[in-house]
Formats: sequence, structure tokens, C-alpha cells
Amino acid sequence: MRRELSVATELFPIAGTFTIARGSKTEAEVVVCRLSEGSAVGWGECVPYRRYGETVASVRAEIEAARTAIEEGAGREALLALMPAGAARNALDCALWDLECKLAGKRASELAGLGELAPIETAFTLSLATADAMAAAARENAWRPLLKVKVGTPDDVERMRAVAQAAPRSRIILDANEGWTAATLEPNLAEAARLGIAMIEQPLPAGDDLLLSQIARPVPVCADESAHGVDDLAMLRDRYDVINIKLDKTGGLTAALRLRRDAEAAGLGIMVGCMVGTSLGMAPATLVAQGAAFVDLDGPLLLARDRDPALRYDGSMLYPPKADLWG
Repeated sequence: MRRELSVATELFPIAGTFTIARGSKTEAEVVVCRLSEGSAVGWGECVPYRRYGETVASVRAEIEAARTAIEEGAGREALLALMPAGAARNALDCALWDLECKLAGKRASELAGLGELAPIETAFTLSLATADAMAAAARENAWRPLLKVKVGTPDDVERMRAVAQAAPRSRIILDANEGWTAATLEPNLAEAARLGIAMIEQPLPAGDDLLLSQIARPVPVCADESAHGVDDLAMLRDRYDVINIKLDKTGGLTAALRLRRDAEAAGLGIMVGCMVGTSLGMAPATLVAQGAAFVDLDGPLLLARDRDPALRYDGSMLYPPKADLWG
């Protein structure tokens, strides 16, 4: 039976403004793919990311270029060769997983050989702002066990101290989004170690991070913008301690599961992260996040409204998706 593919762009308002070192936004713009085969319908979501040269228009064009192959029956393995890694392939891959689940009458975790999924603890992200504003946000969320704090400015030491003091019982991840320099790297690492920071994400620009292999790292350092797929691992293992796996970077759940397997074999720790998207975008990532050292799947918590049905969050605990959402 022939498949039919439909593609839509959807907007979800963010609660307030989400700010990182590269800029701010007030809404999440996502691309959704729906694949129907008879009465079965699978769907997947992606978030185009300008940092990687993606726009909504370019992602939709990539999906349209693959339309004929997908509608004629191309599966997840064929998709890996058909499309490059990125947001467009993610939406299609996750829709294929969901469709396969509907047709087989099985959960995605079963198809992936994972067994029953467990709830996971997710970080909650604090946007970049003044030290005083970030301290206030940290104080408001100090009950959460894990906070991810956006930094990446010339005066991040002040922000680190303010947040650590405001949330003394929380583990803290600092995410510099490539915003530190060779001059600020070691002083910032030293202060982070003094404050008991749990991990630092992508302190230096991707492609300009060799210095990380040449200095002591008193705090674990995680590759985000530097880490996209299995081919990056040989370079990353000397520069980083952890990699952040995001489905919009790997180009879907299929590639993300393989990246996790190979990264662990290379001795790297695992973080599973997300762009700011809805529960549909987070749901497939819960498979990769099982047992990960750090999980940052708080996208829906940052939105003013989510999908219905949605994932269940209980504080910072994220529960596996139900079948009426995905998988």
C-alpha cells in the first residue's frame, strides 16, 4: 500500500524569551511530517537551526526532495543514505518509527530492543541574562535537581557565582554555546571547578576547540556544536569527556541510537539534549536518554503551550511517551 506524506510548519509560543549567547527568540517554529499508510499514521517533528545553516524553507525543501522515495516505501535504513544528517531527516525518521510502530502494533522501545522505558530526570534551562536576573531564576528553580545555565559572555564568572549561590542544592550544567575564548577558558574552568559545577557544554567554537586536548579539564566538558555523528568521535575523544546527542543534529532516532552506542564504546559520557520544541520532538529522544549521565529534554517546559496529548512531566521527572503521542 502506498504511503502519503504531508508536511506542515507550526508555531508554539515560548513562555517569555529564550536567550543564549547567539540571540533570543519568543516562539518555537517546528516542521512536522505525517506519514499515512492505510489507516496507520506516524508523525515526527524537527526544529530547523540557523547555526547549522537550516531554515524552515530549506528543511521543507529537503523533505520534498525525498518525497518520492518515502512514498514509494523507503525505510529508515534507506533514509540514512538518502538524506544528510540534520533536522529534515530527523522529522522523517521519527515519523517512520511511529508509522512502523502503528503497523506492527509494537512500541518503539520494543522495536529498538530496549524493553520498557523508565522515567528520567531532565535538566531545566535558565536563559542568559544579567547575573541578578539569572540568580532570581535559579532561586525560583532551586528545588530542581539539575539546572542548565546559559552563559557565553566575557563576564561569566559573575553569573556562575550568582547561580551557584542561589541554587546551592542543584547540580549545575553551564552551556557556553561556543562563547568562551582561549583567554577565558582556563580561568572559567577553574572557577567552575571551585563552585562544584557538574559539567560545561561547548565552551569553544566548533572547529576551534583543539585547546581542550592540551589543557587540564577540572570539570567534565561536553561537545554539542562539535558533535553531530559517528564520524566526529575520533576527533572528539581527546577534547571532550561527554557528547550531547540531539536528534535534530544526528538526523533522527536511528542515527542517534548508533551514535550513543559508538560514543560509549569510545569512552565518552552521554548527554541527550534538544532544541526548543514540543513533546512530539522530545518523545523519540527518551529512548536515547535511558541511563544517560545528563538529560536535557525540557523543551516543552519552556513553552507557553504544548501539544495535546503531551508528555507527562512531574517536576523535573519526564515520563515515557504514551502511544497516543508517539511510538
